[in-house]
Amino acid sequence: MKKSIIFLSIVASILLWNCKDKHDEQDHDHENDTIETTKTTTEKQKTEKEAKSTEKEISSIKEVELTQVQYNASNIQLGVIEKKNLTDVIKVNGTTELPPQNQAEVTSFISGTITKILVNIGDKVSKGQLLAIADSPEFIKLQEEYLISKNNLEYLELEYKRQQTLRSENVNSEKTYQKTKSELNIEKSRFQSLSNQLILLNTNPNKPSRTLRIVAPISGNIATIPIRIGTNITTDQSLFTLVDNSKIHLDLMVYEKDLPSLKIGQKVSFTLTNINKTEVTATIFSIGKSFEPGTKTVAVHANIDKMNENLIPGLYVNALIHSGKQEVDALPSEAIIKAEGREFIFVQEDTSNKESKKHFQRIEVKTGITELGYTQVSLLQSLPANGKIVTNGAYYIQSHLVKNEGGGGHDH
Repeated sequence: MKKSIIFLSIVASILLWNCKDKHDEQDHDHENDTIETTKTTTEKQKTEKEAKSTEKEISSIKEVELTQVQYNASNIQLGVIEKKNLTDVIKVNGTTELPPQNQAEVTSFISGTITKILVNIGDKVSKGQLLAIADSPEFIKLQEEYLISKNNLEYLELEYKRQQTLRSENVNSEKTYQKTKSELNIEKSRFQSLSNQLILLNTNPNKPSRTLRIVAPISGNIATIPIRIGTNITTDQSLFTLVDNSKIHLDLMVYEKDLPSLKIGQKVSFTLTNINKTEVTATIFSIGKSFEPGTKTVAVHANIDKMNENLIPGLYVNALIHSGKQEVDALPSEAIIKAEGREFIFVQEDTSNKESKKHFQRIEVKTGITELGYTQVSLLQSLPANGKIVTNGAYYIQSHLVKNEGGGGHDH
């Protein structure tokens, strides 16, 4: 009986153990199925995400084709990404100014009547160039006095030598000798004065002239001509105004908070609308030591590095003083277009290819700070090999892209 009980206990244990193993196997199989399903779903989502990303990238890269006629008519200009200092700068305003020594008022030392004007407003003239001619009785009288003084001087020099000889032989009196000497010295002074006056009137004293010559005191351009043929001129009257714009510099107004960042030799960048928004650079050569009347600004003067003939005094400028050297990638603002809520540039593919049709690719960029017509850019896509960036005419190309897409254009 006891043996039977032991036997039954062993059998029951074996049966329980087998049931447990089967249950564990079923749980394990169910767990593996769940992991496999989750893995499959994750890989599917990843694939879909990559596909969407690729689709988005492809959708932003679009191609435009222009004929040679369209290309020429659009005035497209090409360039590259430049390094610009758009962050470590001080923004200032100012004007272009001309030093007093580079401006001149043309006047006459004697009166007369204008008979001929030889220049027009805007003409470039050289120092000493003849500007006008006038008739002047006073001028003729001055030349007459000069010739009389010259002859008197020759006579008195001979008379002085004669009196000097007589005095050495004790023939004449000391009084007569001294009187002759005095008259000679007086005439010499008078002669020299008359000679200097004729030279000031731009006349060779030894070559008498019937007309008065009015010449340019400096080289430059004619700014004003307030006289006419027949104008009676006086000694205090302005006949011409001349300006030498080759010495134009910048007068910049800097606020007191920015003064500690300034020093002589710093570079300045500015643009002017009358020279196609071209960037011009200058160098600071002087910093004022007092505030300008009625303001809390100090005048800072900068010489323009490369003078442009279109610069004139009095132009208003917006400028950047470079107080540091942090440079960023930048393009002209006209090179960047906005579409589909994003920003793009166009690149001409393989500019070495001389074929008649021009191909352009649209590249997405991210923009940053904008100053003086330049904008900071970061490329979100790689540029095509041998490509050049369109710096002018980007919106023209974009309009063709929109037109082509509306008419069944293609993506690249």
